[in-house]
Amino acid sequence: MIQKEEMENQSTVNEFILLGFSDTRELQILHFVVFLSIYLAATMGNVLIILTIAYDHHLHSPMYFFLANLSLVDLCFISITVPKSMVISLTNDRRISFSGCASQVFLGITSIGAELSFLTVMAYDRYVAICLPLLYMRIMNLNLCLQMAAASWISALVHAVLQTISTFRLHFCKSNVKQFFCDMSQLWKISCADTTLHKWLTFAIAITVDSFCFFFILISYGFIFSAVFKIQSSQGRRKVFSTCTPHLTVFSLFISTAVFSYFRPQALSSTPIDLLAAFLYVVLPPVMNPIIYGLRNKDIHRATWKMSNKWFQFHRVISNISPH
Repeated sequence: MIQKEEMENQSTVNEFILLGFSDTRELQILHFVVFLSIYLAATMGNVLIILTIAYDHHLHSPMYFFLANLSLVDLCFISITVPKSMVISLTNDRRISFSGCASQVFLGITSIGAELSFLTVMAYDRYVAICLPLLYMRIMNLNLCLQMAAASWISALVHAVLQTISTFRLHFCKSNVKQFFCDMSQLWKISCADTTLHKWLTFAIAITVDSFCFFFILISYGFIFSAVFKIQSSQGRRKVFSTCTPHLTVFSLFISTAVFSYFRPQALSSTPIDLLAAFLYVVLPPVMNPIIYGLRNKDIHRATWKMSNKWFQFHRVISNISPH
């Protein structure tokens, strides 16, 4: 009975304390400036991708439809954690409410799940386009694209709801989260309850889903490479490879940062390394994805340049007719 009362008292945590990058004011300001620059770059890059695809009707195809969704996911992903960390650096107030922490966990899991789903769908899109080009428009029709996009978002949301509910039903002994955002694995460490079963279930689900997506992408590219090597023209092979390289690069970046963050050896686990791993995982994909697709895709280049010229012409017309 006494243990039960103690457990109930320990579970009344109504806020958490996040980890700051430094207690020195100068370093806090530097952290704010660096994170602000990164956040603005990621936001501008992903918004530009979305606007460019929406603006140019030549980009209204399945590949760019899924790319716009991926950019939306990246925009949400970096907006979950980085702004709160910047506020902490400015105010030196590291507190986050219970609901705010739960929101970070929920939105973070949703973004991760949606990103992996869209990367898998994009691999299937490349497989159909390269291996079954004559059937591409029939297979990748509007209804199928909408269904796959909806399935990606809904499955990620359902998974996030289940994981968030199970995590925040735990009893917490402490409020100090040793990370600059609410991370599920760090919340387990401050729980009073035995989280062994919870960890194994989460690990099993993650391995099952991640393995399916990983091997699906590998198999898709196995068929793609087989088809590409049958092309006689070297120029034709380069053209086909150029449509796959951005997706492969983005997928490799996402997987490598995820593995380093959550599956590295215990010997490499310490607070500085945990912070570095989380930083790379949260920041690198949203920042690099627009750069990778922007640098490697001529259609995005052309459409962005066209949209920029239209905007400057419109701005010039407005400036000329406005009263001085």
